[in-house]
Amino acid sequence: MGRYKKLFSNTLILALGTFGSKFLVFFMMPLYTACLAPEEYSIADLISQTANLLIPFACAGIADGIFRFAMEETEDRKKVFSSGLFVLLVMSVIFLLLSPLLGLYKTLDSYVWLVILYVLAANLHSVVAQYIRASGNMTLFSIGGIVGTALTIAFNLVFLLGFDMGITGYVLSVILGDVLVTVLLVLASGAWRDVDLRLVQRTKMKEMLKYSIPMIPTTIFWWITSVSDRFMVIAMKGSEVNGLYAAAYKAPTLLTLFCTVFIEAWQFSAVLEKDEEERSVFFSRVFAGFQGLIFMAASALTLLSVPVTRILLADSYFESWKYMPTLSLAMAFSALVTFMGSVYMVRKKSVYSFLTAAVGAVINIGLNLLLIPQYSAMGAAVATLASYFVVFVIRGAHTVRLVKFRLGVPRLIFNTAALVGQSILMLSDIHLRYLWSSLLFAAILAVNGQVIVGAVIEAVRNLRKKMQKS
Repeated sequence: MGRYKKLFSNTLILALGTFGSKFLVFFMMPLYTACLAPEEYSIADLISQTANLLIPFACAGIADGIFRFAMEETEDRKKVFSSGLFVLLVMSVIFLLLSPLLGLYKTLDSYVWLVILYVLAANLHSVVAQYIRASGNMTLFSIGGIVGTALTIAFNLVFLLGFDMGITGYVLSVILGDVLVTVLLVLASGAWRDVDLRLVQRTKMKEMLKYSIPMIPTTIFWWITSVSDRFMVIAMKGSEVNGLYAAAYKAPTLLTLFCTVFIEAWQFSAVLEKDEEERSVFFSRVFAGFQGLIFMAASALTLLSVPVTRILLADSYFESWKYMPTLSLAMAFSALVTFMGSVYMVRKKSVYSFLTAAVGAVINIGLNLLLIPQYSAMGAAVATLASYFVVFVIRGAHTVRLVKFRLGVPRLIFNTAALVGQSILMLSDIHLRYLWSSLLFAAILAVNGQVIVGAVIEAVRNLRKKMQKS
């Protein structure tokens, strides 16, 4: 039971930090939508998403390599960290030399400097944070998330309300939050003592880059799947429509948030598990609970899409609620896809992450071109959902060969059908649609809650047996 206890403990620590911090940002949406018009929010979101696209290029994905290699007991962590930082330094210089090319995109022409600072600050923060996480200091990693978010919110209040800085203030708040929390993490962890240029090794950098470089196109393809639709909506339907669409993403992002918290803890536990038979059982049980929680959360968001929109967004953004049910379903499958990606991480098969992400990106672009002209932003939402669903099917069929674990296919089919039906009901004019949607939510809750409660009972029984033996 040690592995489950460790997973639960790490997840709880990360949840307290990440949920505590991200929920604060989540409930800042009324401020953002009040201070920024849909067109301005669209550009601010575009700056952030462009930076997210460039982040892996500007560091050669080395943050992933640092985490994966620093996790290995046979590795010299100081050597891994020092070599990784050297790679980051070199790639940052190259990025700065190429950054004038960003001015070619006219929409961002006045904000290139913000994109540059965003990328550099985010990469340094990520490298330091992932090293701390790999070292097992989950508490500090989690505290960093809380402090970083608190700083971002504080700067938001000053820049948006105090100085009325609009788009610049919104983005600059994130940058300054990243910079200051990185300083805090370095000082609190003593990570600066682990940096030694004499430990930088060409062979170590090659090993890490061999793992991390395939993650770059993987990240890009996921960016295409999750974000390119916003660029295409702007091009085809304008910034105002995209502003509504981008705002609609915020509530379903809670699913991504939960997934991020869990996966950060899960990856740590998954790598440490060495026995193949026990690993299979471990994966099966954890996926069963993870799947249940994801679908229950997506169903709740779908049911509450209208009141959530009224509470979180300004009146001018109300129409964005209609995208939320489809995006909630899309984010549910995005979470399941991420879990499958942990199998590739454990086996160091990053090339399969790349190939499957490429499939999703191609499908997404094709469907966006086909659906957005006719169905506007709703077409983009459907394209995103279809992309994640196809990749999940492919990864689900493949990953069970690498780690033999159960997907619980009958329950997956039920959850998917019920959530699709609920989404259709919410978007229709059917009489008593909220009642029927509530019944489907109750069914999803009953089916998945039973599995989760059963897993908890089994865990308690096993723990009692272990205590009795000892």
